[in-house]
Parts: sequence; structure tokens; C-alpha cells
Amino acid sequence: MTPLLLAAVLLGNLTICILGQELLAPPTQVRFNSTDYRNVMIWTPPTNQTSLQYHVQWKIYGEQEWLNVASCQGIQEHQCDLSRVTSDTSEWYYARVHASSAASGSRSAWTLSPRFSPRWETKISAPVLKLSISKRNHIQVHVKPPRVLLRKMRSNLLFKIFVINAGGEEREFDMDCCSNRLTLPKLKHKAKFCIQAQTIILPQIKSSARSHEKCITAP
Repeated sequence: MTPLLLAAVLLGNLTICILGQELLAPPTQVRFNSTDYRNVMIWTPPTNQTSLQYHVQWKIYGEQEWLNVASCQGIQEHQCDLSRVTSDTSEWYYARVHASSAASGSRSAWTLSPRFSPRWETKISAPVLKLSISKRNHIQVHVKPPRVLLRKMRSNLLFKIFVINAGGEEREFDMDCCSNRLTLPKLKHKAKFCIQAQTIILPQIKSSARSHEKCITAP
């Protein structure tokens, strides 16, 4: 066999080997799902494939180097929590994932997520409400925000409280994050009121939907 022919055969074998490692179809629909700054990348696995492992990397927008997510190497889940590495809300991020098969030794190409901003894309949860009657017969509204949101954005949190009477008329009250209770002014005796709350993040003016109604009859 001539040296030229031998080189061609070796190159062909190398190409087959490389292609063999790329036989797996890549994950699809790669995207971030973020609520209260818990930033989770999710994806759809390749069809007709089982027992695959997934490997995730991330980087800051504008940087060249991709970094491994240590907790998401060789995982079988179809999601990866990147909250810790994407905690700076002023940055934009990319992440990517590829699949591999331990049985065949093959792997897929990388699939890239859309560019992601925690600041602009996270969804904010409404607070949980609890109503009570004080010793002076005032309605008290107790607000419990999501724990993750409270830990990360405590100084920037504001709550809006909506008090709606039976006729649909609405009054609005503001409540800062450091208070977990709002005492409402004296309301009409024996009248029924429904109360909702909304989380506001300043200075972004980012808000949640309103919470489910909690209703109570004024003493």
C-alpha cells in the first residue's frame, strides 16, 4: 500500500470515528425557565433515545470560555439549575447541553440556549396571604413572600395590598418588605371583603400577578 493510499485510509477511519461520536441527535428546545431568580435550563431529549447522559456548560455573554456546570455533568435529568452561576442580575448568559451514551461511546453536538437575563426574564411570584382579626377588631393582612426572592431582593421588595368590597370597589395599600403584617383601617361592620397582594421589585418596577383572593367578614 502506497503512503498516499495509507494516509487516505487512516483519514477515512478517523472521519468515521469522529462521525461515530456525533451520531446521537442533540437535545432540542433548550431554554431557561426562571422564577424568583431560580434559573433552571430545561431541554427536550432526543426522540427514540434512552439512558442518555447530559453535560451542561455556561458562559457570560461576551466571554469566550465555556465553563462546566459541576453539578450537571453526566446527569440523566432533562434540566439543570444554574442559579448559582447566573446570580449576577446585571449580566446576560448563555448555556449549552449535549447528550452522550455510555453504552455506545457516542455523543451529540452541543445545543445552545437563547441569551438569558435573570433581571428581565425571571417571573416573580405573588406573596402568600393570611388574614386575621386583631384584639381591637381590625383586619390584619400577613404577607409571606417566596423565600428565595426575600433572600435575594429583600431591600428592593414592595407589596401592594388590594382590598375589594362586595360591590367591586377597590382600595390599595403599600407595604414594604421589612413589615410582614398590615393592619387595615376600620372597615364597615359585617361587610365582606376580599384581599389580594402583588409583589413589586424596585427599581426595576417588575411585578408579579396578583395572588388568589382571600375573603373575610369585617367584625
